[in-house]
Amino acid sequence: MTLPITKKNDFDYYEANHDWTGNRELTDTCEIIQFHKNATVRIWYNEQNCGFEPHWHTAMEIIMPLENYYDADVSNSFYHIQPGEILVIPMSEIHSLTAPEKGKRFIFLFDMAPITKLKSFSGLQPLLIQPLYITRDAYPHIYNDVCDSLMQIKDEYFRQNEFAELKIYSLLLNLFVKLGQNYIQKNDLFSNIGEPKQKEYAKRFNNILNYIDTHYTEELNLEKVASLAGFSKFHFSRLFKQYTSLTFNEYLNHRRLKTAEELLAIPNLSITEISLRSGFTSLSTFNRLFKQIKHCTPTEYRTKSGLGL
Repeated sequence: MTLPITKKNDFDYYEANHDWTGNRELTDTCEIIQFHKNATVRIWYNEQNCGFEPHWHTAMEIIMPLENYYDADVSNSFYHIQPGEILVIPMSEIHSLTAPEKGKRFIFLFDMAPITKLKSFSGLQPLLIQPLYITRDAYPHIYNDVCDSLMQIKDEYFRQNEFAELKIYSLLLNLFVKLGQNYIQKNDLFSNIGEPKQKEYAKRFNNILNYIDTHYTEELNLEKVASLAGFSKFHFSRLFKQYTSLTFNEYLNHRRLKTAEELLAIPNLSITEISLRSGFTSLSTFNRLFKQIKHCTPTEYRTKSGLGL
């Protein structure tokens, strides 16, 4: 698939969504995304030749160059994104962007809150914890579908079709389903295991992720969850790391911190109460992990993001 060369007059909605650097709202390194007219989607047709210093935001970002490259540094991993390539940057990840002197690209920004609470979304967490670098070679079976979905999302957004935002999220969900299915069907997902077992293990670990998603506020430990999955503790630890790229404790903490981010938007909740509601039994552990992963304290996160105000 060849990505289209886009011109200004392709969009009825172009002027309202053109380069808006001067209107960016930053608090230290946190950017508060300016969604247009109380929407939860922002798509930016960007021709700027300036870069962006390290920053983060609560929206998921997708970068799709159309002409010339675009460079991104996400949590110390460097990506030189060419036309025809796509980079998905997870929520709350520190990243910087560098543009060439001339170039064009789409920047997609999505508030993920409307869909992260869906039960089966937990199965996508292994994919969306870290950046996704989508190229034709890396994703040969679904590459065209991913590009088509993003172009359809762009069309719905800029043309302001009836029920546009609803259609956009249906397309986004379909895109995630394809990414999730592709992930599960990878032949190297579990090393040294035959294809029938691969599928069986993928199903079992998806069930475990759903279980964690339901019970993360309870006292969970490796031994208990490994037993539920039908594995020894050591075998489970190895397979869980292969499936999610995180240890069990890292994944559990990530899930709890995700809830903490959402609770920080409630003004009358104290940090202590948020810690307990998120599944942490120790406030000091909560504060330490939050700062380690989010690069600021919970109080700073709440202030910088404009949450809970």
